[in-house]
Amino acid sequence: MFVGSSSVIQAAERLYIFTEHYPPYNASVSGEGFAHNADQMTGICTDMVKSMLTRVDYDAVMKMRVWSYAYNWIQGRENHGLFCTARTEEREDLFQWVGPLAPIKWTLFAAPDSDMTIETLEDAKELVIAGYRGDVMSEYLVDQGFNVIMNSSGDVNPRRLALGQADLWVTDGLVGPLVAEQEHGITGLKPVLVFRETPMYLAMSKETAPEVVSDLQRAVDEARGAGELDRIISRYQ
Repeated sequence: MFVGSSSVIQAAERLYIFTEHYPPYNASVSGEGFAHNADQMTGICTDMVKSMLTRVDYDAVMKMRVWSYAYNWIQGRENHGLFCTARTEEREDLFQWVGPLAPIKWTLFAAPDSDMTIETLEDAKELVIAGYRGDVMSEYLVDQGFNVIMNSSGDVNPRRLALGQADLWVTDGLVGPLVAEQEHGITGLKPVLVFRETPMYLAMSKETAPEVVSDLQRAVDEARGAGELDRIISRYQ
């Protein structure tokens, strides 16, 4: 919890900032898929948001929940936000955006023993792709007519590859190998295609006062100017 005061928000009116378990960008210290305060969270985006919040005078509560739940929960609620959220054309008008923070690379992974090669995204049209509900990459592929198996989280997807239940897994280029090894002891995932790169942001609800969003944007700009965001990224590389 970050404690302070503001002329825009009174002490009783806090910012409620949500994220998901998505290492190395956001992770619970315990390794569980949830956390109840900032001290229980770490990761690239988490540390960036923490750095931002030290530069403003607002109270803030940070919680880690399942992505699809948090994504729906913050919409329509004043002073609520969600990170790290990919800023896409489809989402542009749903939120007010603070950032950018870190980029994600939309990557298709195959199992370690796969000899698959694809040149374009269209080459994967007839394949089974593992994804998860609420994920921007998974939803993009569904909208484009791809065959995506949707779960409530992405943690089980490396296992789906290993068991032959999916041909490919769509996830971020850093996240895939890390989750596969930490959750299932699977190493050597094969990145067969990077098909897009998207900046990630703190997405604040439309009901949040513009002055609050401006203060948060100023804070992240200050953190970037001070070199803090680059230092955070380097700690996880």
